[in-house]
Amino acid sequence: MSTRSLTPEDEPARGDGRPPARAQALRVTRRVLRAARPPLRMLATELGTPNRPGTPLFGSVRRRWVRGLPYVVAFGFAVSLLPTGVHLLHHDYGMAGGLAGALATAQSVPLLLAVTRPLQAWWVIFTADVLCAATLTGADGVAGRPWPWPVTVIVGYLALMVALSLRERRRTLIAVWLTTGVAGILSEAVAPSDSQNTWVLMFVLAGVVLLLGAALRERDDAQRKLQEQETISEAERARRTLLEERTRIARELHDVVAHHMSVIAVQADSAPYRISGIPAQAQEEFGAIATSARESLAEMRRLLGVLRSEEAEQPGAPEKAPQPGVGQLRKLVEATVRAGVPVELVLPAEPVTLEPAVDLSAYRIVQEALANVVRHAPGAPTRVSVTTTGDATRLTVLVVNEPPAPAISVPLETSGTGHGLVGMRERVRLVGGTLDTGPLPDGGFRVAAQLPLSAPLSPPAPLAAKDSPAP
Repeated sequence: MSTRSLTPEDEPARGDGRPPARAQALRVTRRVLRAARPPLRMLATELGTPNRPGTPLFGSVRRRWVRGLPYVVAFGFAVSLLPTGVHLLHHDYGMAGGLAGALATAQSVPLLLAVTRPLQAWWVIFTADVLCAATLTGADGVAGRPWPWPVTVIVGYLALMVALSLRERRRTLIAVWLTTGVAGILSEAVAPSDSQNTWVLMFVLAGVVLLLGAALRERDDAQRKLQEQETISEAERARRTLLEERTRIARELHDVVAHHMSVIAVQADSAPYRISGIPAQAQEEFGAIATSARESLAEMRRLLGVLRSEEAEQPGAPEKAPQPGVGQLRKLVEATVRAGVPVELVLPAEPVTLEPAVDLSAYRIVQEALANVVRHAPGAPTRVSVTTTGDATRLTVLVVNEPPAPAISVPLETSGTGHGLVGMRERVRLVGGTLDTGPLPDGGFRVAAQLPLSAPLSPPAPLAAKDSPAP
């Protein structure tokens, strides 16, 4: 019996009956698929998220012809690639006419959608390209011609990459590019013989177009953000200039008013010595005028110190006298009485310990309310009441004035700006209290505020108070 050695053609491929070359190709394909699993998961996550239509390309440009330019370009690619693709697939590759028309339409017409929905257009075009490559695998005219991506497919795909790179984020662009490469690598397993493989060309060109488009888009985004920051900076500079101008005006106002108040104080102090025969009652009135002028000067210096915050730590800075509070209401009422307004003051029987913010707010509310009475209802009997609630948790400030007697005097001001009530409301809001202001049925006016004995750690929400113009 004669024997002969088995040749590689006769040797089974590991017992599965397949030739060794085909088995090796299957092993390579399995390895490629195994290595491609992680990026494929990322591709499925990134490309599987549907996106909503956004602003069309160049949609924010003011010129109308620039906004319509992407539509014109997309229409030009679609109408040129559709007949060219049908002719190429049918006459050159030998594909059936109906199938060639359907695939060429799916590869070119969705370019019109890329202006507003480039990712959805990519799904349609990429699927059509893959189906076209699979159909051309058994075509008679594929020998010696580009495969898996014909020339028309490459041109349309690169045009789509431009739209994608100008609209989608970086991770989506990477996913699209890797998907293109994976499809080209998998095509190697079924590549027809004697065909000109174009997947590497498509992969490289798509990456270059995506890179350039993304760089251009990010550059435009950076320039837009820079312009926004410049606009914000310009607004901040204008606001700072306005505040500086207001500070300068406030300082000038202080200088002017302080000069006149100083003159009033000096004239009131020196009147008894310059004018002989002044009654004692008139001398006391001049002394009260001088005292009020000096107190006003001290208050102005204290308020101006807030504006001159940069000078607070320097020698000769504005005085740091304690802010007024409920304890100074008697002096405030006495000054108002001297102005011709009869005021009745009611204070707690025992001193109440208040936090500085609450103490100052109570004083300012009474001060503004009495100032409104002097300006708008001179001579009107007024009652000022500062008491604590039954549970000793809140301070009630109540200022009520009756309607002025017409025979006494006319209002010093017939209209107001409302800034006083706004200031009251803000002070009450900062300490977490409530404010209620408004006219009375008999023609008087009421200001009622409830303040907590201890201010909150953080400012509460804006107070919804019902305020009316000052009487």
